[in-house]
Amino acid sequence: MENNTDKLKKRRKRRYLTYILFLLIFLLFFMAGRFLTLTEPPKQADAIIVLSGGQGRVEQAVELYKAGYAPYIILSNAKESTSKSGDMLQTALNLGIPQDVIYTENAAESTYQNAEFTLPIMKERDFKSAIVVSSDFHMRRIKVLFAGVFKKSDIELTYIGSASGYNAKRWWSDRKSRETTFNEYVKMIGNTFGYNGPEAKSTLQQIKNWFGS
Repeated sequence: MENNTDKLKKRRKRRYLTYILFLLIFLLFFMAGRFLTLTEPPKQADAIIVLSGGQGRVEQAVELYKAGYAPYIILSNAKESTSKSGDMLQTALNLGIPQDVIYTENAAESTYQNAEFTLPIMKERDFKSAIVVSSDFHMRRIKVLFAGVFKKSDIELTYIGSASGYNAKRWWSDRKSRETTFNEYVKMIGNTFGYNGPEAKSTLQQIKNWFGS
């Protein structure tokens, strides 16, 4: 039979583990937004890959191009409208980027396909490095997906996020940041289980419907 000392030790251990669990949940909650955002220091590359889907991404790529970090820009899903200037290509041209330094693809419908369809462009032109640009909250998932698609290519990738208005430090404080955080984590989990491409968006919408959002 257990004596009182052993029982007391077990209670203390359970209480300690409970505190640790609550602490981890607390830290995960508050760090969830900061984990999503990722920006690495820019460095010289052969091209800048820009993903469609948000304002400010093409503008960030143009800044990097004009600063001399890369001589070419690759626009993924270039037909998508991103500014008052029009689609990604028109926005880049209006910001002063020469037509002959821009490569485009118009088939990508997801982050995974952004990686899948820009890799052949990189290989065809023998590019060995690229800066990948998207919205700040998007970058953690981008790094995971691009690293998987590009892993056997020997192409070096640098990841730089553009400002989107996402509140990483207090993601729960406004509706847009809450929804962005929810979406990114659901997509990240879906990607982990092999849901990539357009079907992942359909699954996300079903999950959002379950939660009534």
